[in-house]
Amino acid sequence: MSISRFRGAALAASALTLAPVPALAQQAKQVPDANGTNDAADSQQQPKTPSTLTGEWGGLRTKLRNDGVDLTAGYTSEFAANVQGGERHDATETGQFTFGATVDTDKLLGLKGGTFQATITYRRGDDLGAHAGLNDLQQVQEVYGRGQTWRLTELWYQQQITPTLDLKAGRLAMGTDFSSFSCDFENLSFCGAPVGNIAGDYWYNWPVSQWGARLRAKHKSWYAMIGAYENNPNNLKNDFALSHGGATGVLVPFEFGWTPHLGTNHLPGTYRIGGWYNSSNAVDVLVGDDHRPTAITGLDPMDHSGRYGIYVLLQQQLTGTYTDDPVKGPSVTHGLSVFVNVTQTDRNTEKTDNQVAVGATYVGPFAFRPKDDIGLAVARTNYNGRAAEALVLATPGTEKPDAEYEAELYYGIHFRDWLVVRPNVQYVANPGGYHDARNLVVFGIKSGVTF
Repeated sequence: MSISRFRGAALAASALTLAPVPALAQQAKQVPDANGTNDAADSQQQPKTPSTLTGEWGGLRTKLRNDGVDLTAGYTSEFAANVQGGERHDATETGQFTFGATVDTDKLLGLKGGTFQATITYRRGDDLGAHAGLNDLQQVQEVYGRGQTWRLTELWYQQQITPTLDLKAGRLAMGTDFSSFSCDFENLSFCGAPVGNIAGDYWYNWPVSQWGARLRAKHKSWYAMIGAYENNPNNLKNDFALSHGGATGVLVPFEFGWTPHLGTNHLPGTYRIGGWYNSSNAVDVLVGDDHRPTAITGLDPMDHSGRYGIYVLLQQQLTGTYTDDPVKGPSVTHGLSVFVNVTQTDRNTEKTDNQVAVGATYVGPFAFRPKDDIGLAVARTNYNGRAAEALVLATPGTEKPDAEYEAELYYGIHFRDWLVVRPNVQYVANPGGYHDARNLVVFGIKSGVTF
């Protein structure tokens, strides 16, 4: 790697940390995630005035928001450098710009209970995994991928049908509703919908969108929802086309959730179980129609008429305090929270068939830094044993892959409401699932700014 390229990557990643940033009061978790959801769609109430780098544009932004049009923009930067493991040592920076408009149709048009959302994203930069030859199952820079290009990521309308029932339809990023998860960590194992991270050949997470609809019913602290999305590989194309030929089927996810306040302090939690069925055909990873390995027979692989899986996501605040925003819901202001994510795909058609991730975050670790946060998480991503057997049969003498283990520790520095910088260290054992591969140590910096 050239000295000039290393300096360029390091400067790009650290630029956000060099600006003068006196401390200001802020709400927890204000910086948008790279794979963030639009929580404003869950409420028609007037949102609080957000703190942004560019302010209220002389009052224009405030007027538009009061009239029902909320304009947002942000950038997520992820720098990473491997100091151990990989084919070579390298350093890269990658990032994503997000531009959004949320329209409250009640305020703007007098149509009660409606929300319209449009979001455009642009991804840029370089992937450390490719440049350094990390050969890992889960990327160390989650924001890289799906084409470093402009995309129409969201174009949907949501309507509150009754006080307990709402419908959302249009061009949707499926992982913002189903199997959704926050994105404070830089390693892909702990960012975005876990299903899309291990079954990404047909479950497309942010920023890829597809035509679909989601129906949700709520009752007190319980909810249930079901969706139907076009399964079309052409949605991965790098353009703004609203329609592509080549749909292969329909992906139907479902989810049941409970959002209680537990304990003597009534601390918030979220408990979800869900699953999905994809009607598209897929080939078996090991055998042909005769149920013998195709690597031995040379026959075409068996064709399966459908793919499926299940997931469980658990999150709970254990100590401290929180605020309950009418738009964004509960938000930790101080204390410890934990999570457990478990995902299982079908073993017939997927190379990585299950993943388990556990972690904890703590907001306000020091009295003099009450808004900072610390995160620690570990995960196991399993290489499907059937796919591993096929690989060994196809290439005799090759080591049989097993499971990859990922871990990340970060410290989030909240300089302002609109600026957070999270230095982190990642450790990946058995990269690619191979015990003989040298374990990875990666230093990273994940930064987010809201314009």
